[in-house]
Amino acid sequence: MIETILLTAARILTLNQGSVLTNATGFFFQRDERLYLVSSRHVFIDETSRHRPDAFQIELHVSAEDVAQTIHFLIPLYHDGNALWREGFDRGGLIDVALIELDKHRLPEQCVLHAFSEAHLIDPAANQPEVGERLLIPGYPLGFSDTLHALPVVRHAIIASSFGMRFQGQGYFLTDARTHRGSSGAPVLMYSKHGEIGDGTLNCHLIGIHSARLDVVTRDVTVDEALGLNCAWYADVLMTLTEDNSE
Repeated sequence: MIETILLTAARILTLNQGSVLTNATGFFFQRDERLYLVSSRHVFIDETSRHRPDAFQIELHVSAEDVAQTIHFLIPLYHDGNALWREGFDRGGLIDVALIELDKHRLPEQCVLHAFSEAHLIDPAANQPEVGERLLIPGYPLGFSDTLHALPVVRHAIIASSFGMRFQGQGYFLTDARTHRGSSGAPVLMYSKHGEIGDGTLNCHLIGIHSARLDVVTRDVTVDEALGLNCAWYADVLMTLTEDNSE
């Protein structure tokens, strides 16, 4: 039996004209009947480094009995020069979270994945996470994974700043975890203290989206160790990014 948490995340290869650019992590989020792949915005586009992929490639499982059976799935990011993905702003400016809707009709018939939903988002009034709370971050650090089964690895973390308070006025909180490049876009999870969530398939809260390691510019890299702190954007932004604007 494969833990369902391992089937929520997917390794992303960013592509430009078919050539691989970078590795990253994404995860699945569902709202109503729509399915999305979520990651960091800088995975979709990063103006500073001139990172501009035109497509993602992810690996999908097609057998619940044999998770070694997978297929590659291509996700175009643009159509006629227009971005197909969504990004957003908050009062602190541009947020480092973006998502793209997946066409369910293009998914393999036997696709095996698990998606988070609104039910998995935290309700601070009912279940306020505390500093030091234990977290899990499933992802693909440096592109590393169980390559035979295309499954992520999971890193342990804790909440390192006051949850619900925007750290330095930005829409994220801090985690203390050992992370690497390739983990960008990974879900930040906290196990439920109150039993089943939703249909009980995923009994953990989605509280954040891992963005990047945080350090101080005054650190002497030859003397001082890295802080080991990371930015995690609050996951409730997904409700804004998945609003139906068709009307």
